[in-house]
Amino acid sequence: MTLSLRDMRLDDLPAVMVLEEELFAPDTWTRAMYRDELSHRDTRHYLVAEDVDAQGDRTVVGYAGLIAYDDEAHVATLGVAPGRQGEGIGSLLLDALLAEADRRSPVVLLEVRADNQVALGLYRRRGFTEIGRRGGYYQPSGADAVVMKREKP
Repeated sequence: MTLSLRDMRLDDLPAVMVLEEELFAPDTWTRAMYRDELSHRDTRHYLVAEDVDAQGDRTVVGYAGLIAYDDEAHVATLGVAPGRQGEGIGSLLLDALLAEADRRSPVVLLEVRADNQVALGLYRRRGFTEIGRRGGYYQPSGADAVVMKREKP
């Protein structure tokens, strides 16, 4: 199999929604939210990671999104299929988002569940530092979020 990153398209949403449910339930985004995000190409950058097998069949194994303005960017989402975590797919997606963010903005912000130690470690390795917490940020679960920031290198 060959792993590649490419821009997310509307026809990726069925696969993305399956992963979204597996990864983030009950705090999932809706299909309408993704459709809306994909319609803002000037300030949004959404990617999928996909495997392509020898027969040319494609499988979405991860996805990520960035909201970027002139003064700051936000990592909006990042997810990797449960069976594919630990293979570096999340790092590839995040690095692609950060490269885009660095072209557009001097600072990148994100929120991550306070109990997601794997994600917190990834973000710290990429230069993010904790700048605050938001109690009950994720709904409907009520999970807390860690707010993190990374300055342009």
